[in-house]
Amino acid sequence: MVDDVSPGSIGQGEPLKGAQLTVTSKSFTENLILGAMIGIAFQAAGADVLDRTGIQGSIGSREAVRKGDADAMYEYTGTAWITYMGNSEPVTDPQAQWRAVRDADLKNGVTWLPQSRLDNTYALAMNQANHKKYRTTTLSQVAALSKSNPSAVTLCVEGEFANRADGLPGMERAYGMNVASSRITQMDTGIIYTQAAKGSCTYGEVYTTDGRIKSMNLVVMDDDKDFFPNYNAAPVVNSKALKRWPAIAGLLDPITKKLDNTVAQELNAKVDVEGEDPHQVALEWMKDEGFVK
Repeated sequence: MVDDVSPGSIGQGEPLKGAQLTVTSKSFTENLILGAMIGIAFQAAGADVLDRTGIQGSIGSREAVRKGDADAMYEYTGTAWITYMGNSEPVTDPQAQWRAVRDADLKNGVTWLPQSRLDNTYALAMNQANHKKYRTTTLSQVAALSKSNPSAVTLCVEGEFANRADGLPGMERAYGMNVASSRITQMDTGIIYTQAAKGSCTYGEVYTTDGRIKSMNLVVMDDDKDFFPNYNAAPVVNSKALKRWPAIAGLLDPITKKLDNTVAQELNAKVDVEGEDPHQVALEWMKDEGFVK
């Protein structure tokens, strides 16, 4: 990374001077933005930063941090608990979920720093016309509709969501939802939003921090049984790197504290709706917040 940044409210005294650090991320918009934030913070604190953001899938970036091929990234508590650690039941309380993940991952050489309020979990969403027609606001009401009027409920979902234990199969079990396979269409993430907005499917699988929810005026169904895990974003750091450069924790904490779903939706929309570059979006936000100059 070659951003021309200097310390603002973070990085004073350049505590990472002399460090050569590698940041990574997954390849979707939000995680690219969050990965860039870490790299920009490291640069402001004096480090030379190698950019390895944008790794496809969840496992690649996770393994890079675990093995020490990368030093830090933003990860999601629910992904770690369910996907990496193999648990089938999420921990309902967000803070307890973070503590469980933090404690379990220490033996893997990965340290979880305090989490943000940003909770990028799954949801179902519909357009305004269908909302007025069917009047559902919760997943329990969607389940009831799937029984009273089966033809009313059509779903657009990603292939991964269609098969994950914390996705469609688990949601249907938890809510007693019964949607025929002929009424479920699998498609790429971006297309889901446009199809839900057009009403081609009654409900589309969305991410709660996605900027397209607001820009397309979609109505998100409340997960009234708290089925979906908490996917709070938190910095994860290779434990050896953190031991060598302990200033990393204090550097990232103020950034994490600022992150919530509203911030994420706004930043994600700049990329997914307005077509801006994720790294540039992160840099402008870091400067606007006074973290760097």
